[in-house]
Amino acid sequence: MSNAGKRIGKELNECTTDPPAGCKVSLKHEDNLHEWDVYLEAPSNSVYAGGHFHLTLSLPKDYPFKPPVLSFVTKIWHPNVTNDGKGSMCLGMLRPDAWKPPNKIKAVLEMVRHLLLEPNVEDPVEAQVADQYKRDKPAFDKQVKEWVRKYAQKKGAE
Repeated sequence: MSNAGKRIGKELNECTTDPPAGCKVSLKHEDNLHEWDVYLEAPSNSVYAGGHFHLTLSLPKDYPFKPPVLSFVTKIWHPNVTNDGKGSMCLGMLRPDAWKPPNKIKAVLEMVRHLLLEPNVEDPVEAQVADQYKRDKPAFDKQVKEWVRKYAQKKGAE
């Protein structure tokens, strides 16, 4: 097994035996350490409460020297996640110029869950969502709750 494979196996074990709060992690396919399924339960004290989100995590062949790629499979109304059907996520530490090899996937997942509590509206990928958050928080909250009801109920997330 390559060094990357050993590192990924160790991190997978860490994320499955002692997962971050509200997270469940598994391999997408048993024979591929580079593709993970992540199920994330929104924090109960967030506007996303009650939401269960499916994400995919892809690890490049040269991980940990290149960052993982995270995408929301479940649609979400969030300034840091694209609404284009790809669910691409904007997370500072995942930028190639910001990623450091000592970073761990567990910390990435904790940060993703924290973004459900506090979106980063100063660095959005969806400007209209960030503007709504800043200008009309009640409308933002209403839209989030509608999308959680429509797309992120437990039955639709797994």
